[in-house]
Amino acid sequence: MAGELLGFVGVGRMGGPMCARLLDAGYTLCVYDRDPNATAPLAARGVRIANSPREVASAAEIVLMSLPTPDIVKAVALGEDGIAHGDRVRTLIDLSTTGPGASTIIARGLSEHNVTFVDAPVSGGIAGAKGGTLAVMVSCPKDVYAPQVEPILKHFGKLFYTGEKPGLAQTAKLVNNLLAAAALVISSEGMVMGVKAGLDPKILLDIINVSSGRNSATQDKFPRSVLTGTFDFGFATALSYKDVRLCLDEAEAMGIPMIMGAIVRQILALTQAKYGPDSDFTSIAKLSEEWAGVQIRG
Repeated sequence: MAGELLGFVGVGRMGGPMCARLLDAGYTLCVYDRDPNATAPLAARGVRIANSPREVASAAEIVLMSLPTPDIVKAVALGEDGIAHGDRVRTLIDLSTTGPGASTIIARGLSEHNVTFVDAPVSGGIAGAKGGTLAVMVSCPKDVYAPQVEPILKHFGKLFYTGEKPGLAQTAKLVNNLLAAAALVISSEGMVMGVKAGLDPKILLDIINVSSGRNSATQDKFPRSVLTGTFDFGFATALSYKDVRLCLDEAEAMGIPMIMGAIVRQILALTQAKYGPDSDFTSIAKLSEEWAGVQIRG
């Protein structure tokens, strides 16, 4: 409820805007991030800055976290100075993308400390975090969802309850991110073909976007970050590569072949090797541009 103190760990590119939305909704916060630059805007709004995840979990009964990799999430949740060892925490809501395997481990570890784990990965990027238009996939016990989780997460966007089993929400998120990366890969190939043939890229995109080939890349990523040459959509190549690897690893463990997914993973590996892990994942289009000897620009 508004006025309630919440904890938040990881207040960077996604966590920071989500914290701002909670503050705007009337919540008070205690937060931690190892980067002082990330916490500075929140400190300016009067937010309490903790010195560790454990300190956050000793201040609030409900803690949220938004972190980049499964290993970091596990360390923050279960490590010696982690959330599980806080004096007050009873519910941990994880907004990160970790994969179902990590979620299962974290849920089991937290249960030993009588802390309920809520899987809540989000999709929609920084713009969605700022605007409250994220898709929020949730898996957790039903008796926790409605009274505790839904009132908080509704401030981030549209909620999708996937079930009680830890990791279900993660599976939904990984499938989504695989498809998003695949759309970017195939759209890049199609766009460079059109440009090399002599088509104006903007006209080609306009055609695609009112036809059956339209997708998230042609409707959003290309107009915003490829035609402009800025390659600044806001999602790092390393994170996309991590999500696709996690998806394929889980699929393999389930005995599900993902032939096209493996190709997407390799394209992301090439993109990261050439442009670096911190490059924007729309840099995928640069590979196709270089191979074709053209540029997709408005």
